[in-house]
Amino acid sequence: MKHFILILSFFMFLTGVSAQEFDKYFINKTLRLDYTFSGDHQQQTVYLDQLNQLPQWAGRRHNLSQLHWRGNGQIKVTDVESKECIYMEAFSTLFQEWITIPEAENIKKSFENSFLIPFPKTRVQIEVSLRDRKGNYNTAITHIVDPQDILIKKKGLKNIPAYSVIHQGGQVGGSINVAILAEGYTAAEMDKFRNHAKITCEAIFSHSPFSNLKDKFNFYAIETISEDSGVSVPRGNDWKQTAFSSHFDTFYSDRYLTTSHVKDMHDAIAGIPYAHIIILANTDVYGGGGIFNSYTLTTIGHPDFRPVVVHEFGHSFAGLADEYYYESDVLDNTYTHDVEPWEPNITTLIDFDSKWKSLLAPNTPVPTDIQQASKYSIGVFEGAGYSSKGIYRPAVDCRMKTNFCKDFCPACQQAIEQLVKFYTE
Repeated sequence: MKHFILILSFFMFLTGVSAQEFDKYFINKTLRLDYTFSGDHQQQTVYLDQLNQLPQWAGRRHNLSQLHWRGNGQIKVTDVESKECIYMEAFSTLFQEWITIPEAENIKKSFENSFLIPFPKTRVQIEVSLRDRKGNYNTAITHIVDPQDILIKKKGLKNIPAYSVIHQGGQVGGSINVAILAEGYTAAEMDKFRNHAKITCEAIFSHSPFSNLKDKFNFYAIETISEDSGVSVPRGNDWKQTAFSSHFDTFYSDRYLTTSHVKDMHDAIAGIPYAHIIILANTDVYGGGGIFNSYTLTTIGHPDFRPVVVHEFGHSFAGLADEYYYESDVLDNTYTHDVEPWEPNITTLIDFDSKWKSLLAPNTPVPTDIQQASKYSIGVFEGAGYSSKGIYRPAVDCRMKTNFCKDFCPACQQAIEQLVKFYTE
């Protein structure tokens, strides 16, 4: 009993430390940082666009100065007076995907990106770093934010769209808060949207380990109204007026559905507690996209809606990589084979020790021949990250590989559990 009391006291101490650290440096509001990322495959630049204050903070209050996944980019917040790192976050962007495709060799483009951090009490230094092809993180911009700056816009105080709670696992301050947005739904279609939001939540919770982590999540359905029903399909010369101007044919890939209107998305939900975003597109055309710590965007009318929205949430929330591959895919240059990917569920074997090695049965061959899959349910199977050679995945099939697999593979499940724990404990 004495040992139990000591252990309990220790964990209560750790919880208290987390709360004290947040209250020491931050108030219960959000600082939204809007940037413009621009450049081409050779050179990238980040510019500050706008600073915004949102009414509350709905992100993590634990492990504030640490990163769980490294991401394709990182934000570091340093207290100016003490020089102490007080917050870090990792991210990926559509821009960083774009610079890997052939188009980026011939033209420069710019992309919007917005990031959320807790609102600081005193002056802070913000450093944004981008990951290069060699796996190094290079500072793209450094700037000072004064919380007393009169030009920080206060948003989310009025014109808040109607929203409902789809699932309440806990209080905002201790949960992972996910906003589900309507894209391509007219005002007359909001009953339909609310039903689709419920199905989305049910689909996510039907997969392990989310099924055992319901008390860690809150899901909100936000009724963001579009002028037109449906979304844009450029290859069919079909352009719609929608809330977030999403469209298929991103990077000229038929199925890739994204939006580059990131600020519109964040402005629409500024008054609602959120840290992660799912956008439901009102169309039966197959497709979607998911960007780590940015958003999931997926269609609702296709028969594979349920597995696809879970797959894309695996990208945007959990930072999982695609475990599939095609010959000559538009994104097949995403990963260099001599650098270990940061995503937890694929490897180039450069640093396999940091991945799912602990899950392998004794004497599992690395790499693992696909012909031996019946003997090794968890292995190191070649073909992943859009490449048929040189990149490896943990299982023959997984929710991050096909729509037919019933669940995430054990390595992905472990990664999700670890991330949820990082956010909430």
